Amino acid sequence: MSLSNTDPVLILGGSGIVGAKAAQILRRLYPDLPIAIGGRDFAKAQSVADEVGHAQAVKIDLERDDLGQSANTNYSAIVVFVKDATLNSMKYAQTHGLPYLSVSSGVFEVGPEMALAISKPNAAPILMASNWLAGAATFPALQAARKFKTIDDISITVVLDEEDMGGPAALADYERLTESAPNPLLLVDGRWQWVKGDDAKRAFVDIDGTTVESTPYSPLDVLGLSTATNAKSIRVGLVYGTSASRRRGDHFSTEIAIEINGELTTGEHVATRIDIVHPKGQAPLTALHVALGVERLLGLHGGEPVKAGLYLPDSLMNADYIVDRMKEFGAVFQENVKPAVG
Repeated sequence: MSLSNTDPVLILGGSGIVGAKAAQILRRLYPDLPIAIGGRDFAKAQSVADEVGHAQAVKIDLERDDLGQSANTNYSAIVVFVKDATLNSMKYAQTHGLPYLSVSSGVFEVGPEMALAISKPNAAPILMASNWLAGAATFPALQAARKFKTIDDISITVVLDEEDMGGPAALADYERLTESAPNPLLLVDGRWQWVKGDDAKRAFVDIDGTTVESTPYSPLDVLGLSTATNAKSIRVGLVYGTSASRRRGDHFSTEIAIEINGELTTGEHVATRIDIVHPKGQAPLTALHVALGVERLLGLHGGEPVKAGLYLPDSLMNADYIVDRMKEFGAVFQENVKPAVG
């Protein structure tokens, strides 16, 4: 199927590190899919568009309802890599009936997006993909969870190397989500709790056996995993510092540890740990998951184009397919299963 006559996918923040990487992955997956690189700096956006190929640069003004676009401009989807406090990008998508994907909101600040989506339920498909790396922890956890009859606890610990922050927009997101946010949201013994960070810090042994401190964190993974697995407790913890690979003298990596305790469908009580490492850091995995979200929204894989509604990533995409793609794009998986203690 040729996509050359399809309207472009507009990537807001497409000239940033992760946005540009997402455009490159979309181009790798779909060589003839038109792409528009949107940003405030037209020259920077043009440079990325030239590199991606079959792409155009677009100057974006998030202060305007029309995003600064002419009335005869058409897009096939809107992808947002920046925090749009105006929600004008989402309103634009609803006005034009376009699939919309965002990645920059914490649990504590999704209310305005949800309210806007609920107020116009038939306007557009809204994919809220503000999970860790847009789903890089959620989908492997869901795949592993299928082996369990009941789950007592899911603990996800992510390692963000301090040299792997990305650009200014990513830094702003990190500071807002970790410094300006209220207490993190965790599921503890079946009850949702906003916990104080100092009270919920934990020691974490990373993939190389080094003990570091993990601080509770609240991406949207806690919401999706709670509904998909019925786990009694769910925690996401963040380690910000030095990744195991950089400690060894190599390039920084991104690391995700998924620990699941519970009863397998075979009746055994086990503790499973899956370590996921990408040797190039967080950008490739984030970009990949966004690209796969766009793929699904447009109906390029996994079914027909998604109908209007409000979605989390796990409600639209197949975990096995996503995990296979993660491995194809460089993620390394290591699993260890042992009898549960207690």
